[in-house]
Amino acid sequence: MTSFEFNGAVAVVTGGAGGIGKAVAARFGALGARVAVVDLNLDRAQEVADSIPGAIALAADVGDPDAVAAMVASVEASLGPIDLYFSNAGIATGPGLGDDEAWERSWRVHGMAHVYAARCVIPGMAQRGSGAMVITASAAGLLMMMQSAPYTVTKHASVAIAEWLAVNYGSSGVSLHCLCPQGVRTPMVTGGDGAGRSELEASGEIIEPSVVAAEVVAALRDGKFLILPHPQVHEYEKAKVADRDRWLAGMRRLLARVAGN
Repeated sequence: MTSFEFNGAVAVVTGGAGGIGKAVAARFGALGARVAVVDLNLDRAQEVADSIPGAIALAADVGDPDAVAAMVASVEASLGPIDLYFSNAGIATGPGLGDDEAWERSWRVHGMAHVYAARCVIPGMAQRGSGAMVITASAAGLLMMMQSAPYTVTKHASVAIAEWLAVNYGSSGVSLHCLCPQGVRTPMVTGGDGAGRSELEASGEIIEPSVVAAEVVAALRDGKFLILPHPQVHEYEKAKVADRDRWLAGMRRLLARVAGN
């Protein structure tokens, strides 16, 4: 697979108003891409776009198929056919098993949002024989977020969607990538009541969004599917596959330590 060419490429970044999305949008722009910064909060998206030469800002609910289709049409009308779609928007969900609303929101944002985007952009990429899509999942999609079932399950769905797309479109000239960071210094991690933060801090280093952005660019250039800004996640996943019972027992011990029991 050839290296992705950023200069002149049209790139969409969802969840682009902050955190990983903001850092990735800035990096894409610095490499010469024409960036569309997409977020629910148009004012914040515009602030990010204003810092990137030639960028535009749009508001869209990525969990709404009509909104995604309209956003893609607006980007292509303004900038041209989309070469790179970074499907990155994410939400924090309730603790434990969660309520029905938490599950519904999680499914839309962590699952169907990627499907809606793929339906809109991948057929065109495949027809042109070039393009890339990056889906932000999480280390939780390979391992677990012990304190939130909705987050864990729907991030597993993110990984599965990325894998399915890679199998079905990876021979058409479209490169597919799945980003699975662990702790990243974003409002989702540093804000709130700190419950999720304590779990992440117990699991490893919390890194800066700029580090994640650099890893995304490297994976696009190298044609690498799985993007692991925390390399230890690979070892954790191998341990899980090698002896699942032992891994589950270790996770129970970690949960007890995090909970202070």
